Amino acid sequence: MTMWVFGYGSLLWNPGFDVAEEVMARLPGYARSFCMRSIHHRGSEAKPGLVLALDEVEGAECHGVALRVAPGTEDATLAYLRERELVSAAYLEKMLNVTLSNGEAVTAVTYVIDVEHVQYCGGLPLEEQARIIAHAHGGRGPNSEYLYNTADHLHALGVADPDLDWLARRVAAISP
Repeated sequence: MTMWVFGYGSLLWNPGFDVAEEVMARLPGYARSFCMRSIHHRGSEAKPGLVLALDEVEGAECHGVALRVAPGTEDATLAYLRERELVSAAYLEKMLNVTLSNGEAVTAVTYVIDVEHVQYCGGLPLEEQARIIAHAHGGRGPNSEYLYNTADHLHALGVADPDLDWLARRVAAISP
């Protein structure tokens, strides 16, 4: 069976697994936002950063990419993704239907925020998000690098995300 993974944040620019095919896709019912405090990869427990997550929002739609996992690497890919994405259990692993750019519907492994988890912080004002991102640093580097890479890759894919664009400009202006 073909395994797909839906990418909307760092999976766009750093999947970390063997991708056989990358196709533009959309996921209904979810919105991409900086609604998860990062205490490992882009921040610390003492000074959390922010990372993107999918928040369930009626009527929303998230545009990203569907990544088809190379045949024969499905088990290794899933193990890798679980180690990477479920490090603090703030994400929930779900099998969700996404629509590919050609109209085909596929089921993809998708990581969405657990709104009951202590790291969930939906609804933070953009200015507060910018201040956090500008100053946080974690095991995988500066929080601002995560923001810039994601915004750049969304632009390259032709995906508009006005909030990320505003955050990238604001973080660049206030970064130390």
